[in-house]
Amino acid sequence: MDHLDGNALAGPLADYFAFDVTEARARCNGCGEVAEFARALVFASPAGTVVRCSSCDHVLATLVEAGERAWLGLSGVSALEVRRA
Repeated sequence: MDHLDGNALAGPLADYFAFDVTEARARCNGCGEVAEFARALVFASPAGTVVRCSSCDHVLATLVEAGERAWLGLSGVSALEVRRA
């Protein structure tokens, strides 16, 4: 399956975060790499979105949207660094 880069998360996640999540840096639980979400590999399908580490392919996050509800899992991220205003 083809993938996009992490910038593809900007639109869908803007509804849930008050900051641009693609600029946030995440630490991968798989390999320990710390990188901006914009560098992640994003695999989108009608069933949901899977975000993988660009270094080791470990699943960082999942997003499933259905009508007025959404499920966001960040099980593959051990820390999320965001810039404070």
